[in-house]
Amino acid sequence: METIRLTVAQATIRFLKNQFVERDGVENRFFAGCFGIFGHGNVAGIGQALQENKDFKYYQTRNEQAMVHTAAAYAKMKNRLSTFVCTSSIGPGATNMITGAAAATINRLPVLLIPGDIFAKRNVAPVLQQLESSSTQDVSVNDCFKPVAKYWDRINRPAQLIASLPEVMRVLTSPAETGTVVLAIPQDVQAEAFDFPVQLFRKRVWTIQRTRPDQKIIRKAVEWIKRSREPLIITGGGTIYSGAEDVLNKFIQITGTPVAETFVGKGAVPYNRPENLGAIGATGTQGAAVMAEEADLVIGIGTRYTDFTTASKTAFQNPDVKFININVAGFDAYKHSALPVIGDAKVCLEEILNLLGQYRTEESWRQKAVAFNKLWDEKVSGYYKDRRQLPVSQVEVVGAVNDFAEPRDVVLCAAGSLPGDLHKLWRTRDSKSFHLEYGYSTMGYEIAAGLGAKMACPDREIYVMVGDGNYLMNNHEIITAVQEGIKITIILLNNNGFKSIGSLSESIGSDRFGTEYRFRNHGTGQLDGGNLPVDFAANARSLGANAIEADSIESLKKGLADAKKTDKTTVIYIETDLKKGIDGYAWWEVAVAEVSEMDSVKEAHRTYLENKKKQKYYL
Repeated sequence: METIRLTVAQATIRFLKNQFVERDGVENRFFAGCFGIFGHGNVAGIGQALQENKDFKYYQTRNEQAMVHTAAAYAKMKNRLSTFVCTSSIGPGATNMITGAAAATINRLPVLLIPGDIFAKRNVAPVLQQLESSSTQDVSVNDCFKPVAKYWDRINRPAQLIASLPEVMRVLTSPAETGTVVLAIPQDVQAEAFDFPVQLFRKRVWTIQRTRPDQKIIRKAVEWIKRSREPLIITGGGTIYSGAEDVLNKFIQITGTPVAETFVGKGAVPYNRPENLGAIGATGTQGAAVMAEEADLVIGIGTRYTDFTTASKTAFQNPDVKFININVAGFDAYKHSALPVIGDAKVCLEEILNLLGQYRTEESWRQKAVAFNKLWDEKVSGYYKDRRQLPVSQVEVVGAVNDFAEPRDVVLCAAGSLPGDLHKLWRTRDSKSFHLEYGYSTMGYEIAAGLGAKMACPDREIYVMVGDGNYLMNNHEIITAVQEGIKITIILLNNNGFKSIGSLSESIGSDRFGTEYRFRNHGTGQLDGGNLPVDFAANARSLGANAIEADSIESLKKGLADAKKTDKTTVIYIETDLKKGIDGYAWWEVAVAEVSEMDSVKEAHRTYLENKKKQKYYL
């Protein structure tokens, strides 16, 4: 067998750069490059290997968590057909990536992490940043990745790499299993040489299979649909990752079945399709809430039924409701005691549609959805209206950005109150124009992810919408965008606090305690003094971005126009009202203190118990 002598790090990079994927006859390189921050644990191994392999592009970032978000956002925009490697030093560099790893796995997005690790040979232990254990020497902080990784391995001997690397690719390219993969390589092993088989580094193409469902299950699904009088489709992220948008829209057109959207599924169906009820669940529209409650059949496509989608298991109240779940992952397909149609969403929908014949939803049910669609569009126009009151409301800002954006432009957001407003209000006209991270609701995702989205789709304008709380947690990837000449437009809304959790605090009777950005009042001892004097525009300029300060919807629109003319990352700053919001139509469970001296908490607990009466088990 022909061999080549390489370090473990060199072999790793040489293998990764020769991995390709193919779906529907289209082939592309799987890894777009490597994000990394070097330190002891990876500088002499992976760092040196990247320096030698200049055709495997290295990107310098500012924070290890952020680079994982960037990689995940890139993978999301690429429908999971391409991603990045992320490498860190040992210790805090590695553990900084854990939040990003959890977000990627929860959102079913492929990323490969190569954290540095302590010495395998142990003779110099404990080394700087090593976690010591009195019960074993075979543990490091990298073991913390195990609960948030879909595949985890530690390479203690060079030969182990030969068996591990194909497993890395198997998981990353699996639509059913994908998520974060962690390959922990001790720093001495990274630099150790070995005679690797040349065959390991051949070009390998991994076919992304369109798994076909069991035909008996398909026929049963068709029977259930034909017997249904009030069916409802819930479209999730799997619809878009499968590229099933066209067949879903065809299904709706032919059958007249109403459809509602999860956060990740929003955009698969244009907002103005008459049967589109818009957002479903805790942040859903009025129409989606009403029709979900009445539906006798729910057809879930590529959704994992989070508590936001199901309104904490209160959304579906028909006593005879049944579920058909179309999902490539059996784990999700079986939820809610559903009929599990396990397979690729596009293939499954095509096969069901071919067998439905002349079936069409009852026209009265369809017309109910059409009426709700029209009513909601009118409400959105009302929310978007500039009321010329200062400070402006958050929904007015959403409206201004939505009206300005082109159909293929991307709005990107994560945690806080903005995702709920965007879920309800954003008028999607393209399946990739709505990019929300709400599986893990990761504060600080936005700017790093905006960078990844733009790298994936350089021909689209990326509008990152972020509140002051999230911005302060993770804004430094602005520097990376400037360094790489990558343009994103950041709309920074300052409401001097945590708007979302403040509202949640009010709902449980706690009066926004600890959620506003204020000086400590030494008279009361509480954080209820004046607002903190953060100069966000100066901060953005200090990081190399253009900064535009807006104080009204009119000046915001001008700022958007100015930002579009430039090829440089721009931050548009505007103050917004902390408390103005939008009506909700469904419940979301957050536990309320069962015992309290506060009347507001006692009342909130009574309301909590009433809402819990609607919760259901699906048996």
